[in-house]
Amino acid sequence: MMIVRLAREDEVPALAAIGLEAWEKAVSGVADAPAMRHVAEVAFLSFLRSKWFSVSVIELDGEAAGWAAREDNDGHVSDLWIRPAAQRAGLGSILLAELERRILVEGFEAAVIRTHSQNAPAISFFRKHGYSISWLSTTYAPKLDRDIESVGMSKSLEEPAAQSGQQWF
Repeated sequence: MMIVRLAREDEVPALAAIGLEAWEKAVSGVADAPAMRHVAEVAFLSFLRSKWFSVSVIELDGEAAGWAAREDNDGHVSDLWIRPAAQRAGLGSILLAELERRILVEGFEAAVIRTHSQNAPAISFFRKHGYSISWLSTTYAPKLDRDIESVGMSKSLEEPAAQSGQQWF
């Protein structure tokens, strides 16, 4: 059974571990993940310690399997992380739909994401959900000591014509 709910403060370490595991998979071939692991772990812990109350968690059979967030509570999806062993089971789609619902309810007309341009699985995932590439940029990443190309993707949001009756808590 899948359930979407708000995070609890006591889950921060477990959620950081999920984010770190998914991040390592996402940067494979783009960055030296083992060399950057500690920095990434600290970043996940810091973010989650300060923003846990605005993070959505998806549970699979009673255990957290992923999480998503809007760091600035605007139309930007800052994080969407699914434990690699649970990927491709629809969990990311459910979390994304919940964030899009919240973005729309809070008065924003579009959802926006950003990922590195070589993250083909993420780009494909967001395209499948109606996002299109809006911009491409190259910026210097001091932690990687190299330029990184990023893509921004966006999707216009509309009120659904008919509610499906499905609710996520």
